[in-house]
Amino acid sequence: MIKGSCCCGAVQFEISEKPSMMGMCHCSRCRKLGAGALAFVRSDTFKITTGIDNISTFKAVPPYKYNRCFCLVCGTALGEVLSGLESFPINANCIDSEIGLENKFHEFVSEKPSWFQIGDNAKQFNEHPHE
Repeated sequence: MIKGSCCCGAVQFEISEKPSMMGMCHCSRCRKLGAGALAFVRSDTFKITTGIDNISTFKAVPPYKYNRCFCLVCGTALGEVLSGLESFPINANCIDSEIGLENKFHEFVSEKPSWFQIGDNAKQFNEHPHE
């Protein structure tokens, strides 16, 4: 079982299998939220074990398609942990154990600040990758 949590531990979760992939989002929203490293999990493998009442949601507006959830106690960006989708992103930095994934893509590179240099060979997209 892979465990994860917010900074203060008020929100905790478990993932029963390794996330399917990891990507980096460079949109202004994710950068400001502190949640640019995203691990994608399937809903049937993800479970909030503690603190569901401590989660608040910031609703997405186009061109963004994912809402972002936060711990109401410490403010940690959690990703889309309250998603109803079959697969959704969570903040990879909230995973408390090693998951052995490498970055597969960079999205919203069109919004990346000029001072940040991408240092890997992962695919790059100007917006969300096309499915």
